[in-house]
Amino acid sequence: MSGSGNDFVFVDARADAPGPLASPEIVGAICSRGTGIGADGVVFLEDTDRADVRLTYLNADGSRADLCGNATLCTARLARELGIVGAGEFAIETDSGVLKARFQGDRPEIDLLPATDVRPVAGMPLEPGEQRMGFAVAGVPHLVILVDDLEAVDVVGRGRPLRRHKSLKAGANVNFVAGRRDGSFSFRTYERGVEAETLACGTGAVAIAVLLNAWGLTDHTVHLTTTSGRELRVRLTGPQHLTPSLSGEAKLVYQGRLGELPADGAAVVAGGRG
Repeated sequence: MSGSGNDFVFVDARADAPGPLASPEIVGAICSRGTGIGADGVVFLEDTDRADVRLTYLNADGSRADLCGNATLCTARLARELGIVGAGEFAIETDSGVLKARFQGDRPEIDLLPATDVRPVAGMPLEPGEQRMGFAVAGVPHLVILVDDLEAVDVVGRGRPLRRHKSLKAGANVNFVAGRRDGSFSFRTYERGVEAETLACGTGAVAIAVLLNAWGLTDHTVHLTTTSGRELRVRLTGPQHLTPSLSGEAKLVYQGRLGELPADGAAVVAGGRG
């Protein structure tokens, strides 16, 4: 599935537990773009007593993330396709908590938990072309840097050292954002766990919206264009406008069966999972 260019391999694990498919080695093999399917992460769709459906998200390096916004939007779409949910509001369980979801036309929307640890000033030195840097936890930690020219940013060269900055206990995704002529914004993200620039980041969009609002640069609805050219929309409500709702594209690109996955030099036969 693709969520605005953030791509995932989904495994329907409601009947059978993920088992060895959830190991870092197999996840890495699946996500490898040269020798596997190629993805930013693997998502396991699971049954739960707490919500209509549960997702477990593993980054491309096999690490587990509490939340992935675009993976949750894709989960909403897949849950509808599989008949798990109907036309009304429903609930998705994530490692960060139970989130409400709904559809607005063909686009899913999810209500995330309020952003926390919001710091309009991150306390790190700025480089030329950077105007501001803030920090927020939107399910996962994010740095947000307002820049003059988004195309000129070296996302990997600048993002990689910031992602592991000594002041960040758990590291962070690093988002670069710039304004557009129509009043909206565009952004690019260096994503931890993928350790590269990704084409979109849902929680990154949320962190950006929260900090743009804190900086007084937007109202409570923020439209953000991803590197893939798709739009994510964030609505901010609640006290101090810290409670976000995220909507965006969620596409079912193809369905298939896993075959031989090279992991640690050995071929792992995973047929029968898909």
